[in-house]
Amino acid sequence: MLCPCGTGEDYEACCGRWHAGQPAPDALALMRSRYSAYVLGLPDYLRATWHPDTRPARLDLDDPAGQRVVWLGLEVKSHRASGDRAEVEFVARYRVGGGSAVRMAERSRFLRQGGRWYYLDEA
Repeated sequence: MLCPCGTGEDYEACCGRWHAGQPAPDALALMRSRYSAYVLGLPDYLRATWHPDTRPARLDLDDPAGQRVVWLGLEVKSHRASGDRAEVEFVARYRVGGGSAVRMAERSRFLRQGGRWYYLDEA
């Protein structure tokens, strides 16, 4: 299966290894793996890669009305790193239930601690 993150690589050679427990080598790989985790419905991975200072107590991958979210694609716009901090700007598209596609643009901040990258918050 191709990886949902859009690299064109096989899932196991791409985000699958991060989902299996290997630490992502950089913030860009972590961000792509988090997108794939949303696509594949892996809330435990999402929480584990969320920085403890900003991690939600609970994470529900369905929309508030309980409808299924279908992820349609990811486009990385930029990736900037400086030491143990990084930002990744991206656009993700998704659809809730049978509704129209939604375009979500975000600039996410990441922090490396103890040799692992974590999603911190939206800049």
